[in-house]
Amino acid sequence: MESFGAIPVFVAVVEYGGFSPAARFLGISKSAVSKRITQLEEQLGVKLLHRTTRKLSLTEAGEHYYEHASKANAAAQDAEDAVAQLQGEPQGRLRINTPMSFGRLHMAPMIPEFLKKYPKISIDLVMDDKVVDLVSGSFDIAIRTGELADSSLIARRLAPLNSVLCASPEYLKINSVPQQLDDLLQHNCLSFSYSNDVKEWSFIKEDKRFNIEVTGNYQVNNSEALRDAVLQGLGIARLPTFVAGPDIKSGKIIPLFTDYQMPSQVISAVLIERQFMPAKVRAFLDFSIAFFGSEVPYWDE
Repeated sequence: MESFGAIPVFVAVVEYGGFSPAARFLGISKSAVSKRITQLEEQLGVKLLHRTTRKLSLTEAGEHYYEHASKANAAAQDAEDAVAQLQGEPQGRLRINTPMSFGRLHMAPMIPEFLKKYPKISIDLVMDDKVVDLVSGSFDIAIRTGELADSSLIARRLAPLNSVLCASPEYLKINSVPQQLDDLLQHNCLSFSYSNDVKEWSFIKEDKRFNIEVTGNYQVNNSEALRDAVLQGLGIARLPTFVAGPDIKSGKIIPLFTDYQMPSQVISAVLIERQFMPAKVRAFLDFSIAFFGSEVPYWDE
């Protein structure tokens, strides 16, 4: 029975691909992880892991042990989550991943308000525009946009993600306002490099869809950097309204083709499916939906 305490350590080593990442996830030293695995192998009388300087892999015995250990570890997690649901106040650590611009502009102002309401929760917020793996990154929640590629995740809708085509008054004064969609072919169109359709912009009018292939001399992987280029008169860009909203209201940038719509997406909170949702996760999701506005987010008002 002494080996029970080593199960979370062994599962972390396998799922995170090594002693160092497992140690970071568990919040202990690498040497403590190595010692625990060695003790486990001595107790079982078999080698569970092949260790080399470059790679760690399971032995045949390790594969069998992991098959059952992972189920036991998941059951223990379910037990903790079930007990947490009975707690009067949500508590514990939440590790959250969010895209950079949305995180800085909207998650960062929200977090202090959330922690004031739930002081027993602690948050580790990581901003990154790349899509991360929730398991390997040890994330409880990730904020994502659009359709989910991983069907093993569950999603909670937070708000719509609308986009707008826009330019600065200075740019339009020098280069003229495009009147037809085809006029965009004559303009410097700036792109967000992580978009699925970097060089093709879509417009919808009266249920008809129009696609325009665009070109430009600037492509960047951050929406705020793209906004800065628009403000400085470099060209025309498609921006999410959660970035462009305040500048449109102030007149610093001008929306174009307002009689068309650009395809809308969804901002979602995604998490790994569990039998019991931890109270801290549920509290964060409910608070986020209320804070952002759900159907009409505050940046689109």
